[in-house]
Amino acid sequence: MASTKGLEGITATESSISSIIDDQLTYVGYDIDDLAENSSFEEVIYLLWNKRLPKLDELNEFKQELVSNMDIPTEVIDHLKSYDLSTVHPMAALRTTVSMLGLYDPESDVMEETANKRKALRLQAKIPTVVTAFARIRKGKEPVSPKRELSFAANFLYMLNGKDPEDIEVEAFNKALVLHADHELNASTFTARVCVATLSDIYSGVTAAIGALKGPLHGGANERVMAMLTEIGDVENAIPEIKKKLENKEKIMGMGHRVYQKGDPRAKHLREMSRELTELTGHSKYYDMSIKIEEFIKENKGLPANVDFYSASVYHSLGIDHDIFTPIFAVSRVSGWLAHILEQYDDNRLIRPRAEYVGPKNQSYTPIDER
Repeated sequence: MASTKGLEGITATESSISSIIDDQLTYVGYDIDDLAENSSFEEVIYLLWNKRLPKLDELNEFKQELVSNMDIPTEVIDHLKSYDLSTVHPMAALRTTVSMLGLYDPESDVMEETANKRKALRLQAKIPTVVTAFARIRKGKEPVSPKRELSFAANFLYMLNGKDPEDIEVEAFNKALVLHADHELNASTFTARVCVATLSDIYSGVTAAIGALKGPLHGGANERVMAMLTEIGDVENAIPEIKKKLENKEKIMGMGHRVYQKGDPRAKHLREMSRELTELTGHSKYYDMSIKIEEFIKENKGLPANVDFYSASVYHSLGIDHDIFTPIFAVSRVSGWLAHILEQYDDNRLIRPRAEYVGPKNQSYTPIDER
Protein backbone atom coordinates (compact mmCIF):
# COMPACT_ATOMS: atom_id res chain seq x y z
CA MET A 1 0.00 0.00 0.00
CA ALA A 2 1.65 3.23 -1.14
CA SER A 3 1.27 6.38 0.97
CA THR A 4 1.42 10.05 0.02
CA LYS A 5 2.76 12.43 2.65
CA GLY A 6 0.24 15.17 3.39
CA LEU A 7 -2.25 13.40 1.06
CA GLU A 8 -0.83 15.52 -1.77
CA GLY A 9 -2.52 14.74 -5.07
CA ILE A 10 -5.02 12.38 -3.43
CA THR A 11 -8.69 12.84 -4.39
CA ALA A 12 -10.62 12.23 -1.18
CA THR A 13 -14.19 12.98 -2.22
CA GLU A 14 -16.51 14.35 -4.89
CA SER A 15 -17.91 17.85 -4.42
CA SER A 16 -19.96 20.36 -6.38
CA ILE A 17 -19.00 23.37 -4.22
CA SER A 18 -15.69 24.69 -5.55
CA SER A 19 -12.95 23.61 -7.92
CA ILE A 20 -9.31 24.42 -8.67
CA ILE A 21 -8.52 23.32 -12.21
CA ASP A 22 -5.60 24.68 -14.27
CA ASP A 23 -5.07 27.48 -11.74
CA GLN A 24 -8.68 28.60 -12.08
CA LEU A 25 -10.79 28.80 -8.90
CA THR A 26 -14.55 28.51 -9.26
CA TYR A 27 -17.47 28.44 -6.84
CA VAL A 28 -20.23 26.17 -8.21
CA GLY A 29 -18.82 26.80 -11.69
CA TYR A 30 -18.58 30.60 -11.37
CA ASP A 31 -15.07 31.97 -11.93
CA ILE A 32 -13.66 33.73 -8.87
CA ASP A 33 -12.84 36.81 -10.99
CA ASP A 34 -16.49 37.15 -11.97
CA LEU A 35 -17.69 36.82 -8.38
CA ALA A 36 -15.01 39.08 -6.89
CA GLU A 37 -15.90 41.89 -9.26
CA ASN A 38 -19.67 41.57 -9.20
CA SER A 39 -21.12 39.70 -6.22
CA SER A 40 -21.88 40.45 -2.60
CA PHE A 41 -20.68 38.05 0.07
CA GLU A 42 -24.30 37.23 0.89
CA GLU A 43 -24.80 36.06 -2.72
CA VAL A 44 -21.72 33.86 -2.42
CA ILE A 45 -22.93 32.26 0.82
CA TYR A 46 -26.28 31.53 -0.82
CA LEU A 47 -24.51 30.14 -3.89
CA LEU A 48 -22.29 27.80 -1.88
CA TRP A 49 -25.20 26.47 0.19
CA ASN A 50 -27.84 26.25 -2.54
CA LYS A 51 -25.67 25.67 -5.64
CA ARG A 52 -27.27 28.64 -7.43
CA LEU A 53 -27.32 32.42 -7.17
CA PRO A 54 -30.36 33.91 -5.41
CA LYS A 55 -33.10 35.94 -7.03
CA LEU A 56 -33.59 39.48 -5.73
CA ASP A 57 -36.37 38.63 -3.27
CA GLU A 58 -34.43 35.57 -2.06
CA LEU A 59 -31.31 37.66 -1.53
CA ASN A 60 -33.16 40.37 0.39
CA GLU A 61 -34.79 37.76 2.63
CA PHE A 62 -31.45 36.00 3.15
CA LYS A 63 -29.72 39.26 4.11
CA GLN A 64 -32.40 40.00 6.71
CA GLU A 65 -32.20 36.48 8.12
CA LEU A 66 -28.45 36.87 8.56
CA VAL A 67 -28.73 40.25 10.30
CA SER A 68 -31.56 39.11 12.55
CA ASN A 69 -29.43 36.16 13.74
CA MET A 70 -26.22 38.10 14.41
CA ASP A 71 -26.80 38.79 18.11
CA ILE A 72 -25.14 36.34 20.52
CA PRO A 73 -26.35 35.31 23.99
CA THR A 74 -25.49 37.57 26.93
CA GLU A 75 -23.90 34.56 28.62
CA VAL A 76 -21.44 34.27 25.73
CA ILE A 77 -20.53 37.96 26.02
CA ASP A 78 -19.99 37.50 29.76
CA HIS A 79 -17.81 34.47 29.02
CA LEU A 80 -15.62 36.54 26.69
CA LYS A 81 -15.32 39.19 29.40
CA SER A 82 -14.09 36.52 31.83
CA TYR A 83 -10.94 35.80 29.80
CA ASP A 84 -7.54 37.31 30.47
CA LEU A 85 -7.62 38.91 27.04
CA SER A 86 -4.02 40.08 27.27
CA THR A 87 -2.88 36.47 26.86
CA VAL A 88 -5.74 34.72 25.02
CA HIS A 89 -5.14 34.01 21.32
CA PRO A 90 -8.12 35.34 19.31
CA MET A 91 -8.44 32.03 17.47
CA ALA A 92 -8.53 30.13 20.76
CA ALA A 93 -11.31 32.45 21.94
CA LEU A 94 -13.22 31.94 18.68
CA ARG A 95 -12.80 28.15 18.83
CA THR A 96 -14.07 28.00 22.41
CA THR A 97 -16.92 30.47 21.84
CA VAL A 98 -18.26 28.69 18.75
CA SER A 99 -18.34 25.46 20.72
CA MET A 100 -20.15 27.33 23.49
CA LEU A 101 -22.75 28.66 21.06
CA GLY A 102 -23.87 25.08 20.53
CA LEU A 103 -24.93 24.93 24.18
CA TYR A 104 -27.41 27.76 23.58
CA ASP A 105 -28.91 26.36 20.38
CA PRO A 106 -31.94 24.17 21.15
CA GLU A 107 -31.48 22.45 17.77
CA SER A 108 -27.78 21.73 18.32
CA ASP A 109 -28.21 17.95 18.13
CA VAL A 110 -31.19 17.87 15.80
CA MET A 111 -29.89 16.33 12.58
CA GLU A 112 -32.77 16.90 10.15
CA GLU A 113 -31.79 18.72 6.96
CA THR A 114 -33.95 21.78 7.64
CA ALA A 115 -32.59 22.08 11.19
CA ASN A 116 -29.02 21.85 9.91
CA LYS A 117 -29.67 24.65 7.43
CA ARG A 118 -31.11 26.84 10.20
CA LYS A 119 -28.06 26.15 12.35
CA ALA A 120 -25.76 26.96 9.43
CA LEU A 121 -27.41 30.34 9.02
CA ARG A 122 -27.19 31.08 12.75
CA LEU A 123 -23.49 30.18 12.86
CA GLN A 124 -22.66 32.20 9.74
CA ALA A 125 -24.43 35.19 11.28
CA LYS A 126 -22.91 34.94 14.76
CA ILE A 127 -19.23 34.37 14.03
CA PRO A 128 -18.57 38.01 12.96
CA THR A 129 -20.29 39.16 16.15
CA VAL A 130 -18.04 36.91 18.24
CA VAL A 131 -14.89 38.20 16.52
CA THR A 132 -15.83 41.88 16.82
CA ALA A 133 -17.03 41.47 20.41
CA PHE A 134 -13.70 39.89 21.36
CA ALA A 135 -11.76 42.65 19.60
CA ARG A 136 -13.70 45.38 21.42
CA ILE A 137 -13.90 43.77 24.88
CA ARG A 138 -10.14 43.39 25.13
CA LYS A 139 -9.83 47.15 24.54
CA GLY A 140 -12.30 47.89 27.32
CA LYS A 141 -15.17 48.65 24.93
CA GLU A 142 -18.67 47.22 24.87
CA PRO A 143 -19.76 45.07 21.90
CA VAL A 144 -21.82 46.83 19.22
CA SER A 145 -25.08 45.37 17.90
CA PRO A 146 -25.54 45.08 14.11
CA LYS A 147 -27.65 47.42 12.00
CA ARG A 148 -30.41 45.81 9.97
CA GLU A 149 -29.83 48.13 7.01
CA LEU A 150 -26.13 47.27 6.59
CA SER A 151 -24.65 44.47 4.50
CA PHE A 152 -22.71 41.59 6.04
CA ALA A 153 -19.35 43.22 5.23
CA ALA A 154 -20.47 46.66 6.41
CA ASN A 155 -21.89 45.22 9.63
CA PHE A 156 -18.61 43.55 10.50
CA LEU A 157 -16.71 46.84 10.15
CA TYR A 158 -19.47 48.71 12.00
CA MET A 159 -19.49 46.22 14.90
CA LEU A 160 -15.68 46.34 15.02
CA ASN A 161 -15.20 50.12 14.98
CA GLY A 162 -18.55 51.45 16.23
CA LYS A 163 -19.02 53.72 13.21
CA ASP A 164 -20.40 53.39 9.71
CA PRO A 165 -17.60 52.37 7.30
CA GLU A 166 -16.70 54.19 4.11
CA ASP A 167 -17.91 52.72 0.81
CA ILE A 168 -14.38 51.79 -0.29
CA GLU A 169 -13.82 50.00 3.03
CA VAL A 170 -16.99 47.97 2.55
CA GLU A 171 -16.00 47.18 -1.05
CA ALA A 172 -12.56 45.98 0.03
CA PHE A 173 -13.85 43.88 2.90
CA ASN A 174 -16.68 42.37 0.85
CA LYS A 175 -14.14 41.41 -1.82
CA ALA A 176 -11.87 39.81 0.78
CA LEU A 177 -14.80 37.80 2.16
CA VAL A 178 -15.76 36.60 -1.34
CA LEU A 179 -12.19 35.57 -2.16
CA HIS A 180 -11.72 33.58 1.06
CA ALA A 181 -15.14 31.88 1.14
CA ASP A 182 -14.10 28.44 -0.10
CA HIS A 183 -11.04 26.69 -1.47
CA GLU A 184 -11.85 23.06 -2.18
CA LEU A 185 -10.41 20.53 0.35
CA ASN A 186 -8.06 22.80 2.30
CA ALA A 187 -6.96 21.62 5.75
CA SER A 188 -9.79 23.19 7.76
CA THR A 189 -12.51 22.16 5.31
CA PHE A 190 -11.25 18.58 5.25
CA THR A 191 -11.16 18.63 9.06
CA ALA A 192 -14.79 19.76 9.17
CA ARG A 193 -15.85 16.99 6.79
CA VAL A 194 -13.95 14.31 8.71
CA CYS A 195 -15.58 15.49 11.94
CA VAL A 196 -19.18 15.52 10.72
CA ALA A 197 -18.74 12.28 8.76
CA THR A 198 -19.07 10.63 12.18
CA LEU A 199 -22.52 12.31 12.27
CA SER A 200 -21.31 14.76 14.86
CA ASP A 201 -23.15 18.10 14.89
CA ILE A 202 -22.47 21.30 12.93
CA TYR A 203 -21.01 23.11 15.95
CA SER A 204 -18.46 20.31 16.40
CA GLY A 205 -17.58 20.46 12.70
CA VAL A 206 -16.99 24.21 12.69
CA THR A 207 -15.10 24.10 16.00
CA ALA A 208 -12.80 21.44 14.55
CA ALA A 209 -12.28 23.53 11.41
CA ILE A 210 -11.35 26.58 13.50
CA GLY A 211 -8.80 24.44 15.33
CA ALA A 212 -7.20 23.52 12.00
CA LEU A 213 -7.30 27.12 10.74
CA LYS A 214 -5.50 28.31 13.88
CA GLY A 215 -2.26 26.69 12.72
CA PRO A 216 0.29 29.06 11.11
CA LEU A 217 0.64 26.85 8.03
CA HIS A 218 -3.02 27.46 7.18
CA GLY A 219 -4.73 30.56 8.49
CA GLY A 220 -1.98 32.67 10.01
CA ALA A 221 -0.06 33.64 6.88
CA ASN A 222 -1.43 37.18 6.43
CA GLU A 223 -0.72 38.05 10.08
CA ARG A 224 2.87 36.96 9.57
CA VAL A 225 3.07 38.94 6.31
CA MET A 226 2.07 42.07 8.22
CA ALA A 227 4.61 41.30 10.93
CA MET A 228 7.27 41.08 8.22
CA LEU A 229 6.23 44.37 6.60
CA THR A 230 6.22 46.09 9.98
CA GLU A 231 9.67 44.69 10.76
CA ILE A 232 11.05 45.90 7.42
CA GLY A 233 9.68 49.37 8.14
CA ASP A 234 10.50 51.30 4.96
CA VAL A 235 10.44 50.66 1.23
CA GLU A 236 14.21 51.03 0.80
CA ASN A 237 14.77 48.26 3.35
CA ALA A 238 12.50 45.77 1.59
CA ILE A 239 14.90 44.00 -0.77
CA PRO A 240 17.95 43.99 1.57
CA GLU A 241 15.82 42.50 4.36
CA ILE A 242 14.28 39.89 2.08
CA LYS A 243 17.74 38.90 0.84
CA LYS A 244 18.83 38.41 4.46
CA LYS A 245 15.79 36.26 5.18
CA LEU A 246 16.47 34.09 2.16
CA GLU A 247 20.14 33.74 3.14
CA ASN A 248 18.96 32.59 6.59
CA LYS A 249 16.61 30.05 4.96
CA GLU A 250 13.55 31.88 6.35
CA LYS A 251 10.20 31.26 4.68
CA ILE A 252 8.69 34.37 3.05
CA MET A 253 5.02 34.16 3.99
CA GLY A 254 2.33 34.89 1.43
CA MET A 255 4.36 33.71 -1.55
CA GLY A 256 3.43 30.69 -3.67
CA HIS A 257 0.68 28.16 -3.07
CA ARG A 258 0.60 24.37 -2.97
CA VAL A 259 -2.26 23.99 -5.46
CA TYR A 260 -1.38 26.75 -7.95
CA GLN A 261 1.43 26.51 -10.47
CA LYS A 262 1.16 29.86 -12.25
CA GLY A 263 -0.21 31.93 -9.38
CA ASP A 264 -3.15 32.41 -7.04
CA PRO A 265 -6.01 33.94 -9.09
CA ARG A 266 -7.34 35.71 -5.98
CA ALA A 267 -4.21 37.76 -5.32
CA LYS A 268 -4.69 40.37 -8.04
CA HIS A 269 -8.01 41.55 -6.59
CA LEU A 270 -6.56 42.27 -3.16
CA ARG A 271 -3.43 43.76 -4.74
CA GLU A 272 -5.59 46.46 -6.32
CA MET A 273 -7.61 46.99 -3.13
CA SER A 274 -4.33 47.30 -1.21
CA ARG A 275 -3.17 50.01 -3.62
CA GLU A 276 -6.39 52.00 -3.24
CA LEU A 277 -6.79 51.60 0.51
CA THR A 278 -3.18 52.24 1.50
CA GLU A 279 -3.19 55.38 -0.61
CA LEU A 280 -6.44 56.54 1.01
CA THR A 281 -5.24 55.86 4.56
CA GLY A 282 -1.66 57.05 4.20
CA HIS A 283 -0.13 53.57 4.41
CA SER A 284 1.19 53.43 0.85
CA LYS A 285 4.59 52.21 2.01
CA TYR A 286 3.09 48.81 2.83
CA TYR A 287 1.73 48.45 -0.69
CA ASP A 288 5.01 49.69 -2.20
CA MET A 289 6.99 47.25 -0.05
CA SER A 290 4.66 44.42 -1.03
CA ILE A 291 5.07 45.13 -4.74
CA LYS A 292 8.88 45.16 -4.45
CA ILE A 293 8.93 41.94 -2.43
CA GLU A 294 6.55 40.14 -4.78
CA GLU A 295 8.56 41.13 -7.85
CA PHE A 296 11.84 40.08 -6.21
CA ILE A 297 10.56 36.69 -5.00
CA LYS A 298 8.87 35.98 -8.30
CA GLU A 299 12.06 36.78 -10.22
CA ASN A 300 14.41 34.91 -7.91
CA LYS A 301 12.27 32.04 -6.63
CA GLY A 302 9.55 31.77 -9.25
CA LEU A 303 6.85 32.25 -6.59
CA PRO A 304 4.07 34.80 -7.14
CA ALA A 305 2.01 36.24 -4.28
CA ASN A 306 -0.98 34.36 -2.93
CA VAL A 307 -4.21 35.80 -1.50
CA ASP A 308 -2.72 36.21 1.98
CA PHE A 309 0.07 38.52 0.85
CA TYR A 310 -2.04 41.55 -0.04
CA SER A 311 -4.88 40.86 2.38
CA ALA A 312 -2.41 41.81 5.12
CA SER A 313 -2.08 45.44 4.01
CA VAL A 314 -5.80 45.61 3.19
CA TYR A 315 -6.80 44.61 6.72
CA HIS A 316 -4.13 46.85 8.24
CA SER A 317 -5.51 49.80 6.28
CA LEU A 318 -8.98 49.01 7.61
CA GLY A 319 -7.61 49.53 11.13
CA ILE A 320 -7.88 45.86 12.07
CA ASP A 321 -5.52 44.47 14.72
CA HIS A 322 -3.05 42.07 13.16
CA ASP A 323 -3.97 39.10 15.37
CA ILE A 324 -7.60 39.44 14.22
CA PHE A 325 -6.62 38.65 10.60
CA THR A 326 -7.03 34.87 11.03
CA PRO A 327 -10.42 35.14 12.79
CA ILE A 328 -11.54 37.24 9.80
CA PHE A 329 -10.48 34.34 7.59
CA ALA A 330 -12.91 32.23 9.65
CA VAL A 331 -15.69 34.83 9.25
CA SER A 332 -15.49 34.20 5.51
CA ARG A 333 -14.45 30.54 5.32
CA VAL A 334 -17.24 29.38 7.62
CA SER A 335 -19.50 29.81 4.58
CA GLY A 336 -17.46 27.16 2.77
CA TRP A 337 -17.12 24.94 5.84
CA LEU A 338 -20.89 24.93 6.27
CA ALA A 339 -21.44 24.19 2.58
CA HIS A 340 -19.11 21.18 2.84
CA ILE A 341 -20.69 20.03 6.11
CA LEU A 342 -24.15 20.10 4.53
CA GLU A 343 -22.83 18.29 1.46
CA GLN A 344 -21.17 15.66 3.66
CA TYR A 345 -24.41 15.05 5.54
CA ASP A 346 -26.29 14.76 2.25
CA ASP A 347 -24.24 11.75 1.06
CA ASN A 348 -22.32 10.62 4.09
CA ARG A 349 -19.76 7.88 4.54
CA LEU A 350 -17.40 7.73 7.51
CA ILE A 351 -13.97 9.03 6.42
CA ARG A 352 -11.49 6.40 7.53
CA PRO A 353 -8.21 6.28 5.55
CA ARG A 354 -5.41 3.82 6.25
CA ALA A 355 -1.81 4.43 7.30
CA GLU A 356 1.23 2.64 5.88
CA TYR A 357 3.02 1.10 8.85
CA VAL A 358 6.80 1.80 8.89
CA GLY A 359 7.64 0.87 12.49
CA PRO A 360 9.45 -2.19 13.93
CA LYS A 361 8.02 -5.68 13.37
CA ASN A 362 8.06 -9.12 14.98
CA GLN A 363 8.79 -7.86 18.50
CA SER A 364 8.16 -9.98 21.60
CA TYR A 365 7.11 -8.81 25.01
CA THR A 366 9.94 -8.70 27.59
CA PRO A 367 9.06 -8.89 31.29
CA ILE A 368 9.69 -5.58 33.04
CA ASP A 369 12.45 -6.91 35.28
CA GLU A 370 14.40 -8.09 32.22
CA ARG A 371 14.32 -4.80 30.28
